Amino acid sequence: MRKPLIKSENLDQKAYQIIKEMIENRHLEPGQKIPQEKLAAELGISRTPLISALKFLEQEKLVETKPRRGFFVRLFTLDEMVSIFEIREVLEGLSARRAAESITDQQAQHIQGLFKTFAGKKDITDFHAYSIADRQFHNFIANIASREFLRSFLQTFNIVSLAYLYPTKEGLIRTPNETITEHLDIVDAICSHDPAAAEETMRLHLQTTVSHLKREIEQQKSIKEVNY
Repeated sequence: MRKPLIKSENLDQKAYQIIKEMIENRHLEPGQKIPQEKLAAELGISRTPLISALKFLEQEKLVETKPRRGFFVRLFTLDEMVSIFEIREVLEGLSARRAAESITDQQAQHIQGLFKTFAGKKDITDFHAYSIADRQFHNFIANIASREFLRSFLQTFNIVSLAYLYPTKEGLIRTPNETITEHLDIVDAICSHDPAAAEETMRLHLQTTVSHLKREIEQQKSIKEVNY
């Protein structure tokens, strides 16, 4: 018999964290119905703390309830993604600025190593590995910034951004070939203790993604108009 993943008190909070990580890691995919009985059995808990955890995730917009059908991992539209990235631009710009002000040599060494295997490659094809590095990169910057509320907000926005769209591209909106230079520029600015450059390069990185999403929206509208 499988050992329960949760053994102690505060079951709803622990279930919340585990399910959130499952969504982030795409073990629960966008639009997928959440199998409550199976998940409760795997976690070794009753449905009461599980439902409580799912309601927390619903408040964070990561999960949605469909009447008479249950809980589903939320699937965001392109318009919603534009709004999310516009918020990320402001918050992550601030996060990068604060990271540049406080980063230690040890932290700089870690963040410089995240994209080391991709730097200099003409064609990055390992979307899975790059997506993991991307997620670690943005989360690590938020951790360096050391602001609890900012870190919490950004974690949720990053999960939305990296785990929801483009299943064939591991949740990446733009290809690694497009973003690797931007990531390395941000790393350089932060590790150089240049707050202004860190904020500017991070905001430009996210602004470019917003522009990409808006072009996709326009393309979809054009296709619909042609079909009509």
